[in-house]
Amino acid sequence: MDIANLLAQDRVGKLFLMVLALMAIAISALNLLVPDSSAMHLSTFTVTVVGKYLTYALLALAVDLVWGYCGILSLGHGAFFALGGYAMGMYMMRQIGDRGVYGNALLPDFMVFLNWKELPWYWQGFDQFWFASLMVVLVPASLACLFGWLAFRSRVTGVYLSIITQALTYALMLAFFRNEMGFGGNNGLTDFKEILGCNLQKDGTRVAIFLLTALFLGLGYISSRFVVESKMGRVVTAIRDAESRTRFIGYKVEHFKLWVFVFSAVLAGIAGALYVPQVGIINPSEFSPLNSLELIIWVAVGGRGTLYGAVLGAILVNYAKTVFTGILPEVWLFALGGLFVSVTLFMPDGLVGMARKLASVRGRGLKLNQRSKL
Repeated sequence: MDIANLLAQDRVGKLFLMVLALMAIAISALNLLVPDSSAMHLSTFTVTVVGKYLTYALLALAVDLVWGYCGILSLGHGAFFALGGYAMGMYMMRQIGDRGVYGNALLPDFMVFLNWKELPWYWQGFDQFWFASLMVVLVPASLACLFGWLAFRSRVTGVYLSIITQALTYALMLAFFRNEMGFGGNNGLTDFKEILGCNLQKDGTRVAIFLLTALFLGLGYISSRFVVESKMGRVVTAIRDAESRTRFIGYKVEHFKLWVFVFSAVLAGIAGALYVPQVGIINPSEFSPLNSLELIIWVAVGGRGTLYGAVLGAILVNYAKTVFTGILPEVWLFALGGLFVSVTLFMPDGLVGMARKLASVRGRGLKLNQRSKL
């Protein structure tokens, strides 16, 4: 199945991509072309916030791929997101050069402060963008491949797999908090100056990163849709619904689960790499298990097993988080917990599922009215 036929059959997905493209063009134009004095002008801060929401949407897309279609409830995808972010952060730290606080052209400021004498071997190569981009993909993919191979080969499933994924991201958080690891410790990586020679503080650079984020979100959706609609995707869905029966038929269940898990980790790593230059910092708190739990709430609110529902859930929940943490910061966590309970009890299929049910009920009502008139 080619991309054109795939999108032709996916009417909602095609609408989503059109809205995404129009939104990206409109936001960029309102920021760059409309004067600051105009009421129609969109601030660079707003562009950055929307760009951050889109990185979260790409991350939610990755989670929905493994949870909604493969049945793997991963509570550790925040780890892949953070690893992709650290890979990009290391590149931007190398670009600071002698413009840092201590003026060391080779060592980042935190290494000079901690009295490091030379750059660690695992920082080599991160002065090149192509190498950092490669690590954004390879590091999360390698971790997912190793972890998935061990877990799926041992046939760990259900809540046990979820707990292990949560333990993985918690262990990484503790490791990255340590100063001797060489990743900035508690403060992480920050004070970025430029990316690919472009000043990060300029409006044009911010808009370019925002447009790139929108592009990768669109490509992530198309590639994920292609995967789930392919023969492999149908096998993965069968594994979700009846893993033992699928294995009995003769499919290597572990191989299919591993492939989808690694692909999902790559999407999460790319999301992290796009997140860091927009937010301006990456620290060990991104590994927090709470962040990975929030991902599940995003997907559940939007509607798992739909892809576009995960995107919708991520944007809505994070917008609500921005609003409520500004107005009533102490209430937000209670609101988040209440939202998750409400979705579980009253909207198990999320907003997309509820919309489908309402549309179905309305359609049946119209048919009954037509029959009564006849």
